[in-house]
Amino acid sequence: MPARKPLSPIATTEPAGGGFNIVACVGRGPHADFIVPHALAVGKALGAPVTLLQVLEAQAVRDPRPDPIEWDMRRHDARKLLGGLAMVAGDPSGRADIALAEGRTVDEICRYANGKAECVIILGRGAGEDVDPRRIGSTVHNVAGRAPGSILLVPNDANADPAPRYRRILVPVDGSAWAESVLPLAVRMARANDAELILVHVVPTPELTEIGPLEPDDIQLRARVVERNERTAKAYLARVQAYLAQNGVRVRTLSHRSDDVRASLVDLIRSEAADLVVVSARGHGGRHHADLRYGSVSAYLMAQSPVPLLIVRPRESETAGRQDEGIYLRRPSAVQG
Repeated sequence: MPARKPLSPIATTEPAGGGFNIVACVGRGPHADFIVPHALAVGKALGAPVTLLQVLEAQAVRDPRPDPIEWDMRRHDARKLLGGLAMVAGDPSGRADIALAEGRTVDEICRYANGKAECVIILGRGAGEDVDPRRIGSTVHNVAGRAPGSILLVPNDANADPAPRYRRILVPVDGSAWAESVLPLAVRMARANDAELILVHVVPTPELTEIGPLEPDDIQLRARVVERNERTAKAYLARVQAYLAQNGVRVRTLSHRSDDVRASLVDLIRSEAADLVVVSARGHGGRHHADLRYGSVSAYLMAQSPVPLLIVRPRESETAGRQDEGIYLRRPSAVQG
């Protein structure tokens, strides 16, 4: 029997010319600055410039002619705030620019991001004492639905370290090319932080149509399906781990069985003491719902993740022609050459 060729690797570096731009959307009030250290940490890890953006929005929509003196004072205060944050965030190995926009918050954030190549927008989640930290606000919801590029959501109760390090980076994968496409970015973050990558696959319990009590054969069928999926998931994780380990990345894998994939991921984020989660905007379900910007898992984590969540929108070129499965899940013969 001829020896099998090694698996074709995915890229673990970004394409040439694919530099990032980090845009941290700074709010107002006592929680204005909690995203800034994370913006700087991501910018440093990716070698990307950081811009602190604040949008001045009219306080009274019904007033078409705001007081120009008041607006001048607001501009002055905003520039002073951003300038102070930029100085605090200043780092010899990077920089923090400031930008001020006027208009509707969501419109201005999206307009600014559209003018940047490979933009990563950083938003705070749950900022303000009257906001439920388990939910995302309307600004986050609308920016996520409209803005290009990737988004980092930082809970307001995330690590308050002025120089956060992401030592354990958790990456949910489901075997699809969509989920797999976040690995190059996750690897860059891991290398920059000397972090451990934790690849997680949650095997869902399949649903059976139940008109009455399940028959013994039904229960056995479900058990066989779960066992088969667990074997496949573990083999897939082992292949990815082996390849990434060969490229000098510390990788650990977890295969977990659950009736609720999304809630289990949140539990694993906590139990594994993850510092950062990197997830694709869409997974296997993306091939059935191409019109949706986010799948059910990423949408759930947006509201429930207890740590910063980096949601990556893969380029079409990274998933074209292989949306149904990731390259590590294919038979060796399918990835030769």
